[in-house]
Amino acid sequence: MKKIFLFLALSAGLVKAQNNNNHVVLISVDGLRPEFYMNPEWSMVNVRQMMKKGAYAQGVRGSFPTVTYPSHTTIVTGVLPSKHGIYYNTPVQPLGITGEWFWFYKDIKVPTIFSVAKDAGLTTAGVSWPVTVGAPITYNLPEYVYLPKNKGEKKDEVKAMSMESTPKELFQEVEDYAVGKFGEYGASLDYAVTDQNKARMAAYIFKKYKPSFLALHIAATDHFEHEEGRDGDKVRSAVAGADVAIKTLIDAATAAGISENTTFIITGDHGFVDIHTQFNPNVMLAKAGLYDNDKKENWKAYFQASGGSAFLHLKNPNDKATLNKVNELLKNLPEGYKKMFHVLNKEQITEASGDPTASLALAAYQGISFGATATGELLKAADGGTHGYLPTDFKEIQTGFVAFGRGIKKGTVLPLMGQEDIAPLIAYLLNLNLKTDGILYPGLLAK
Repeated sequence: MKKIFLFLALSAGLVKAQNNNNHVVLISVDGLRPEFYMNPEWSMVNVRQMMKKGAYAQGVRGSFPTVTYPSHTTIVTGVLPSKHGIYYNTPVQPLGITGEWFWFYKDIKVPTIFSVAKDAGLTTAGVSWPVTVGAPITYNLPEYVYLPKNKGEKKDEVKAMSMESTPKELFQEVEDYAVGKFGEYGASLDYAVTDQNKARMAAYIFKKYKPSFLALHIAATDHFEHEEGRDGDKVRSAVAGADVAIKTLIDAATAAGISENTTFIITGDHGFVDIHTQFNPNVMLAKAGLYDNDKKENWKAYFQASGGSAFLHLKNPNDKATLNKVNELLKNLPEGYKKMFHVLNKEQITEASGDPTASLALAAYQGISFGATATGELLKAADGGTHGYLPTDFKEIQTGFVAFGRGIKKGTVLPLMGQEDIAPLIAYLLNLNLKTDGILYPGLLAK
């Protein structure tokens, strides 16, 4: 009898998967700001046209800190960092920066769209989506960087992607049929062309395999906003390039004959802020004897810098004496320095759904960023742009959201939504069971 029930359950799941002919394409433009699609001065022509056929948000409140890996994990889980476990881009590294990031899916503590889709018998795809090395994704080209292990080697994103592709032959396949051979005189993932090549990879996978869910992350806009700030020739070119990359996926759905069954969601991870000054809190700790540059293993306190925020970690989390000393150091800073940021205690970090293991956090005001160095000056000049700020401090750090296609109501405008509200929409469109802390806004849904 148990075997009969098991057979019926498996059969029901298979039928459900076979009957689900719907598709969702999720595209994250790293550093996307709402004005890119709301203001016609920016060259997001295709997204603006699609926006008029669907729905959009005037702003998306991000995760804390507003950096790439925690944010992308929030997008596909529907919960904030305190629950999903990806607190920063990189692990806390008081013994020295290693180059490691949170690349591996095993570090996520909760289910994702990818995992529940697999449980439902649906196929999925990912191209350069953060925190997906080893993920339960059917067709996966994860974001990953090979770190040098031998003399003469260099960091290599292409090598890393080829090593970790799923299935193993997928990378070779996209070289043969989507972008051409990678190499000195061939295809590249350099920032000038990375968005187009990753979009071609995703378009090929979508046309050939027609996955129910595809997630693509493109990052040139973020790169040039770091370099130039919120505006500049390279930033404008990157925004226009991201728009072309998105159109490549729209065209792929049409070519595959599944556009009527496809929903597109365009979003980002954070906005951007122009900076002029960098504050280096670990210099303060080093001068106070709480961090030893020569013998890092003797550290007592360390600030994990994340652009517009910095999180204090104690070697002994119960070391109240060191925590009190850090609070005194902050209290005794010159008055002008204290106007550059505000301090969050542990309860306030929890309220912001940030890293629960941090003892306190610094949240910078506009124009200020934090550095990780423990040497040199406490303050130094900075330029370009950054992110990582407390998502509720100012609008400039908000990202965007545009949805169109199957199941999306035309004309809905959300003044503000949360980053955790995206996963419930995807789960609804694909009939998936995913527990989230987000809101499924009925006004987004076509009747």
